[in-house]
Amino acid sequence: MAILDILHFPDPRLRTKAKPVKEVDDKIRNLIKDMFETMYHEEGVGLAATQVDVHQRVIVIDISKGGNKPQHFINPEIISTEGIFVREEKEGCLSVPETNAEIPRFQKIKIRALNNKNETFELEVDATSGKEQALLAVCIQHEMDHLEGKLFIDYLSPLKRQRIKDKLKKQQREKA
Repeated sequence: MAILDILHFPDPRLRTKAKPVKEVDDKIRNLIKDMFETMYHEEGVGLAATQVDVHQRVIVIDISKGGNKPQHFINPEIISTEGIFVREEKEGCLSVPETNAEIPRFQKIKIRALNNKNETFELEVDATSGKEQALLAVCIQHEMDHLEGKLFIDYLSPLKRQRIKDKLKKQQREKA
């Protein structure tokens, strides 16, 4: 297993639309393991392959406090949605560090995906069923946005996005 480098906004590779996984093989299973290791190392709750410069439709999520409920989704697709809500806690992203915002998300979602055994499964998540389900609903939608080349800050006004971009560029210059 390996800790992968995470792309940071405004890296243009974050805007790449991920391609479907053609075959769930050992390469994909190893990618999932590496993505989990990277996500846990960075103390995140979700990670899309796009964020580690692999442009395939793979996401990993673990919203548990102890990192003991890992979930992965290969070729995920939303098959139904209902309602809109804004989670109590602001949304953040490993690719847009030190930035949080309130983002409207679907309240209920149903997704279909493959697991690492190439089996299709469906998952329904209802944000009205408690904080854990609300976080899971947000996380799934957030990571699926990454697969489309979309960032959570794209939901913000152009002015707010530009401020975030300027702040992150300044931080990158200071680190260099």
